[in-house]
Amino acid sequence: MSTEISELLEAAAPVVSGVARGIPDDRLGAPTPCAEFRVRDLLNHLLQVTTNFQALAHRKDVDWSAGPDRLTGDWRAALDDDLARLGENWSDPAALDGVSPGMGLPQRTLGQMLLADLVVHGWDLAAATGQPYQVPAALLDATAEFLDVMAETGRTMGAFGPEVAAPEGADRLEQLLARTGRDPRWRP
Repeated sequence: MSTEISELLEAAAPVVSGVARGIPDDRLGAPTPCAEFRVRDLLNHLLQVTTNFQALAHRKDVDWSAGPDRLTGDWRAALDDDLARLGENWSDPAALDGVSPGMGLPQRTLGQMLLADLVVHGWDLAAATGQPYQVPAALLDATAEFLDVMAETGRTMGAFGPEVAAPEGADRLEQLLARTGRDPRWRP
């Protein structure tokens, strides 16, 4: 079985995984477009997101507290595994029904939140480590749909900064990044 969200997660997994695998260990302390996160912090956040959203697909409680450093052992393989399991966990149509008891949002919105998180933080990591970043159009569509519904709430909660003007000639990804408060032409 599959759902729209699981298919999009399957498209996002190799993109994010490829960026993570391309990060050399000596860049883990580098700054990212998220001023409060270094590369290591953002990778820890993604590992937490990929774990928690597997549970959220089944309406389980999750813990968003910082926790231990997850960049131990073969963390790249662990992230690959978690990314693959996301698609599996969101493939049951029941995962998209109703409202999340822990988050208070429609389950489909949670799936879109996850996709937007992967797209945007994938770019953050690519920009921070000088890697190219290509995202399938369907992921940009899902990110735009999520931002249309949740951008203001995200700003209120501190997940996004104030929207910035996209630079002249900005592509679709750059326009979406600007909506999250990021400078789409940020460089370390």
